[in-house]
Amino acid sequence: MSGPAVLPAEDGPAEHRPEAPEADMREDPSEGLAETGPDVRRHERDHAVPWALPIVVRRSKAHPAREVDVCEAAAEVVVRLLDDPRSRPGGEWHEALEHWRAGAIRKVVRRGDGQQFADARALDCVGALVPAPGEDRGPAEALAFPPGPVRPLPRALKKLQVGGTAFPAEGESAVPAAEAVVTVELTPHHALTSGKAAAQCAHAAQLAYEQMPAAVRERWRAAGFRVRVERASAEAWAAGGRSVSITDAGFTELDGPTETTRARW
Repeated sequence: MSGPAVLPAEDGPAEHRPEAPEADMREDPSEGLAETGPDVRRHERDHAVPWALPIVVRRSKAHPAREVDVCEAAAEVVVRLLDDPRSRPGGEWHEALEHWRAGAIRKVVRRGDGQQFADARALDCVGALVPAPGEDRGPAEALAFPPGPVRPLPRALKKLQVGGTAFPAEGESAVPAAEAVVTVELTPHHALTSGKAAAQCAHAAQLAYEQMPAAVRERWRAAGFRVRVERASAEAWAAGGRSVSITDAGFTELDGPTETTRARW
C-alpha cells in the first residue's frame, strides 16, 4: 500500500497529484446544492456552476434497509460507475467525469421511494444492491449517475429529497472481515446522518479504487466491488495507518474540517 491519502471533503474524490504523496479531496456540500444561491458556501475550486455526482438510495417505509447496508451500496455503486466502460476514455461519460474531477468534487445523496426510485433508475445510471440480512429489514439499493451541474437537474432527480436521510443504525456488515477486499471505517467520534455517512463512504471507496495496485483492483472487481463498512473503535482510529483518509470540510453537518472515513485493502 502507499502512504495515507488525505481528502478534504464535504459530501464528495480526489485530485491526484503524482508529485505529492497525498491527494486532496474537493468540497461536496450535499444539502442545498440543488438551489445554489449566494448564501451557499463554495469551494475555491468550484466551477461557475458547481458539479456533483448524484447518488440515489432507495427508501422503503415498510422495510427500511440498515444504514450500514446503505453505506455499502453507495460505496459500491460509485466504484461501479468509475469502472464502467462508459467512464473510460472514449466512453460517453468520460468527459463529464474529467470535468467533475477538475473542480471541487462533490457527491449528493438523495432518497427515493417506490415510483420515484423507479423514475430515477430509468435514467442513465449504474446500480448496486446489498441484500437484506433478515426479513425485518429490506435490501439496500443505490444508483449512481454521471456527474453534471447541480442545476438544472433532470426532473426525476430534482424531486428527490436530500436532507434528513436516515436509516436504522443497527447491526454490523454482512461482509465477513476476512473476505473483504476493501474495508471502509467510519469515525467513532462523530455522529453523521445516513446520507452524509453514505457519501463519505463513497468518497473513501472511490479513492481506494483510484489508488490501489492494479492487482488488488482486479481482485476487487472479481468480488463485485463489495465493500465492508464498519465503525472503527477509538483505539483503532487513534492508531491510524490507513491508505485512504477522508476529511470533511465542514460545510454542512460538521463544524469545521473533520476526518470522517478511512479505507484499507
